[in-house]
Amino acid sequence: MNNHPIDYMGYVTYHRNCVAGSCGPLAECSTTNNGGCQCVSGYKIPPKHLPKNKSYGCQDINECEETANLCGPHSNCTNSPGVYNCSCLEGFVPSDPALALNPTRNPCTDVNECVEIEKVCGGFGKCTNTPGNYTCTCYNGYKPDGPFDCQDIDECFNSTICGQESVCTNTPGAHNCTCLPGFSPRNPVLDPSKANPCIDIDECLNKTVCGPDANCTNSYAAHSCTCLFGYLLTSPDAIASPLNPCLDIDECANTPGLCGLHSVCTNAPGTFHCSCVEEYYSSTGVLWETDVTVCESVDDVLAAIVPPEGQSKEMYFLNQMNQQLMENPDIVLPEGKVSGAGTISAQQASTGQGWSGAGKDGGESGSVVLKISVLLVNALVDPSQGRVNKTIHTPELDISLQVMEANSTDTSSLSARGNTMDINLKALARNNNGTASAVFLTVSGMESLLGASFLQTENHTEMLSDVITATLPKINHTQLSEPVNFTMSHKRRLAEPGLMTCVYWEDRGMEYENGTKGRHWSVNGCWVVFSDENYTVCSCSHLSTFALIMQTGETVSEDNPFLEWVNRMCVIVGLVFFALAILTFLLCSWNPKINNTARLHLCLCLFLSHLLLLLDYTYLTHKLVCSIMAGLLHFLVVASFLWMLLEALQLYLLVQRLSRIQVIQREGLQKKYLFLIGYGIPLVIVGVSAAVKRDGYGGSKVCWLKPEQYFTWAVLGPVCTVLALNWILFCVTIWSLRPTLANMKSDVSQSKDTRLIIFKILAQFVILGCTWVLGLFQSTMVFKYLFIVLNSQQGTFLYIVHCLFNKEVRDEYRKWLGCSSSSSTPDSMKEAPSVSEDLDKAGEERQNKGTRPG
Repeated sequence: MNNHPIDYMGYVTYHRNCVAGSCGPLAECSTTNNGGCQCVSGYKIPPKHLPKNKSYGCQDINECEETANLCGPHSNCTNSPGVYNCSCLEGFVPSDPALALNPTRNPCTDVNECVEIEKVCGGFGKCTNTPGNYTCTCYNGYKPDGPFDCQDIDECFNSTICGQESVCTNTPGAHNCTCLPGFSPRNPVLDPSKANPCIDIDECLNKTVCGPDANCTNSYAAHSCTCLFGYLLTSPDAIASPLNPCLDIDECANTPGLCGLHSVCTNAPGTFHCSCVEEYYSSTGVLWETDVTVCESVDDVLAAIVPPEGQSKEMYFLNQMNQQLMENPDIVLPEGKVSGAGTISAQQASTGQGWSGAGKDGGESGSVVLKISVLLVNALVDPSQGRVNKTIHTPELDISLQVMEANSTDTSSLSARGNTMDINLKALARNNNGTASAVFLTVSGMESLLGASFLQTENHTEMLSDVITATLPKINHTQLSEPVNFTMSHKRRLAEPGLMTCVYWEDRGMEYENGTKGRHWSVNGCWVVFSDENYTVCSCSHLSTFALIMQTGETVSEDNPFLEWVNRMCVIVGLVFFALAILTFLLCSWNPKINNTARLHLCLCLFLSHLLLLLDYTYLTHKLVCSIMAGLLHFLVVASFLWMLLEALQLYLLVQRLSRIQVIQREGLQKKYLFLIGYGIPLVIVGVSAAVKRDGYGGSKVCWLKPEQYFTWAVLGPVCTVLALNWILFCVTIWSLRPTLANMKSDVSQSKDTRLIIFKILAQFVILGCTWVLGLFQSTMVFKYLFIVLNSQQGTFLYIVHCLFNKEVRDEYRKWLGCSSSSSTPDSMKEAPSVSEDLDKAGEERQNKGTRPG
């Protein structure tokens, strides 16, 4: 409360004595004013008012009206009786709140509510100070709640703010939009909204959502996982997932006999494969149809074929297989099916080299087998697989498959039967969507079907390597970025190599008018990089079927039909005399001293072996029969040479006894030793050979030992050994006989025709098989004819020397024929003793001389 500083003058009443109440209310008597009355502070006498004795008439002064801006700026003046009050307006305070307001010394100043007030604007707005006041601007997500407060806006009240298939969650000053399970914003970077609504998530785009070997099916706001065919859930009560993966079902183990008779069931991831066992072929070809396909014997399949005129059953069979593979270029076959079909095709081609319609030189059948082999190995490649390395080894096939990715660090080198191929698969992969595949293979017997004679040259040619095939299966861009190198192993070590030629097989399927073969070996695009006595490296700018052919200056000898005719006639003549000798040894009465066991069984073995070779065309096309006959022929040939050795040994022992003047009770060894050696050793050799290489018997031109992996030494070893021993025994025997024959009686010696003695010695040379050494000298035609004539007539010489020249045998013949001795036998024949008789007489002479007194 303030007293007004101005005195208001009016009428004054004076009193002599100032006492309380003398001036009336609101007035006082002032001693300092000579007893006059005056209004108390804050009061005054209104103008034109006359005081009374009992009342001075003082009235309140309204200071706030009388004095403008009395309290100073931004203040409020409040009048009260006798005083006035100053207070700052709302929003203002004295500069020093501890002191009273004073317009000059402590005026009102603005209060900064934005600083002073806690949680101004409710804490959710921006405060702006103004003189004596403040304003609030609400943050986003808030709205004014009165002039000085902000409250949250519930955006979720509008249920469509987040768009469809979403959930809105209100938060202070904002809101969150989330998609329902199974949905996601169209633009995953932004939150869901009307403009960016939630759409169904295709969970199946995540390849691992169901785990391996499962099928994902998307549905609205969900998905389902089911195992692929051939797989089963680990836990059937839960959906397939990485934690509950699908496991492969082993159909082969669960269902014995699933593929039927004569078949092999092979389990594979998610499936199983059926293939036929060896010697059987599926009734539906290379494709297997469950519950339809059965395995049939290859012989039965061929027997049921009715081929077109001019074409063999085997060639028709191969063409059908080739056609089926060509019509299904995208099939994927298991290894067992590929190896089985490839083996059968190779066997049929090699068996049918002499077929009608197969090409006189095997070119057609060989080309078909190559096509089949390439198509089969193409079927090994599954484009869905990544990097793959596979090898297949069978007696007929050797396959190496490699699938490589462009970023692989592996080297691309493939091998087959000691041959290798180096190819830049990475470069091919870069041009074929990141992967490329290559196959390297060999097929047994192709070098005989596609022989060196198919190289058009005047030089002598020799196939020096396996026939190898390289291909790039199931890739689009096959252009090589650099040449491919092939390292080919030689079939024999070369002491003096000729001209090495790297060739590839060109099959145009016809012969041109100028005589050029449509199927032939060509040198285009291939060249020799390196060669030594063991191997040659060829480099080629393309892939095909390749081989290594050596050329020398000699010209190629062509087939000689007359030589074949002479061979056949000589064998037939020899068989006749073998039969006569066998019958003679079995039916005639012989001197007890003469042991014909070795001669009889030598005749039997040679007769049967020559007969089998003569009739081999009757069973050549039947693989099983051909293999059995080849094994039997192996046994007979080895046995024949061992009986020759036994005959030579017995002759040597007989001569040794004569030289010691011993009485000859009986020729040679006991029968049990003869049979043990003559048949026991061949049986062991053939048994071991068959056990070591079961498929080593058979062939394309003749049923014999297959010329591979040194298997022919199973017969060459025994034959060469016997030949060497027989030569030694024959020479020693002749040398030992020289003094014995010289000491024979003069009448006996004189009765011998010198030429007859020489003939018998030479005949014995043939009988003991010594002339087989001529097989080493087949480079000239003379030696070829000598080899055929002499070795085919072992039976003839044996019959003449040991039967016809034997007096007792001739007597038996005369009895059979009912003829007299004098009229039926020439003088020269009467006097011609056999070798045994000669030695018997010589022994008697030596015995007599040894007992004659001196």
